[in-house]
Amino acid sequence: MTFGINDLPVRDELRGKSPYGAPQLDVPVRLNTNENPYPLPEPLVERIAERVREAARGLNRYPDRDAVELRTKLAEYLTKTAGYRVGLENVWAANGSNEVIQQLLQTFGGPGRSAIGFEPSYSMHALIARGTGTGWISGPRNDDFTIDLAAAERAIAESRPDVVFVTSPNNPTGNAVPPETVLALYDAAQTVKPSMVVVDEAYIEFSHGRSLLPLIEGRPNLVVSRTMSKAFGAAGLRLGYLAAHPAVVDAVQLVRLPYHLSAVTQATALAALEHTGTLLKYVEQLKSERDRLVTELRALGYDVTESDANFVQFGRFADAHEAWRKILDRGVLVRDNGVPGWLRVSAGTPQENDAFLDAARELKKEQST
Repeated sequence: MTFGINDLPVRDELRGKSPYGAPQLDVPVRLNTNENPYPLPEPLVERIAERVREAARGLNRYPDRDAVELRTKLAEYLTKTAGYRVGLENVWAANGSNEVIQQLLQTFGGPGRSAIGFEPSYSMHALIARGTGTGWISGPRNDDFTIDLAAAERAIAESRPDVVFVTSPNNPTGNAVPPETVLALYDAAQTVKPSMVVVDEAYIEFSHGRSLLPLIEGRPNLVVSRTMSKAFGAAGLRLGYLAAHPAVVDAVQLVRLPYHLSAVTQATALAALEHTGTLLKYVEQLKSERDRLVTELRALGYDVTESDANFVQFGRFADAHEAWRKILDRGVLVRDNGVPGWLRVSAGTPQENDAFLDAARELKKEQST
């Protein structure tokens, strides 16, 4: 008899579940994981090498436990790009925004507590909630994937969650959440008991609008989460961060592992922050390509959700997985997120996007015959 995971004394809420992950297939065009398609510029690569070399000389010692220099530079970046001043005391960094979310749920969620998100949305929120023993509540969205505010307020009043997740721009749908909606949800979350509201802004640099960061003013239970994986083209770095009231930064340090950010990670992130001007130019190119995908997919007859991210949700398909397979057969990998009738494509280079649009055009012709 084969011994497997279900033979282990695994927690009940983890049984029968699958780990998070998108298919990693060897195909000519991969547009399924919302990566920045542009390699880091050579001057940045050289600067990373310099900083890592410096850090390597001290690897016999633990890294800066509080990542003071990195958090200071992240605060400067946020202040410059979001138009709202934050300082070292407002910022915390971790190994990807997923660890930021995990630390928030370890701090404010956990056994006997619950979190709510409005689905479809980033599936890791629910998975990390489950992993931290936090109960998960699936909140409602409208047919156009906007948050049904009245229904969301009722759900918060009835379920009394300890943590509320708002993803803007939303993944996988791409649409941004208006600030007035976030404010209404924040007020609803404070009515019965103080609850944390986490705004996940992983894709905010690609948005047509502004960051919701200024909303933390006077709202100590509001947290904005960010990442360097997307706009900075540093998915392999694994660096995420949050901005919030200093008390939140103090609180998450109660659960962080000792010396959780390596000296190499900190050095690499600091080098990237020295080149934000160059990196954000790539963001502008991707925003243009994203808008092109929206326009051309609609011209082909597809339904397309408004997008403020570096990806586009398109449909509608009678069988989304079959459509995914037919696009894959043409050498292009997109994402089947499990949203009935829809697929998601990341904005790539112009050449990659041309290849995808050719595949989408052929698929449309095939469906029309």
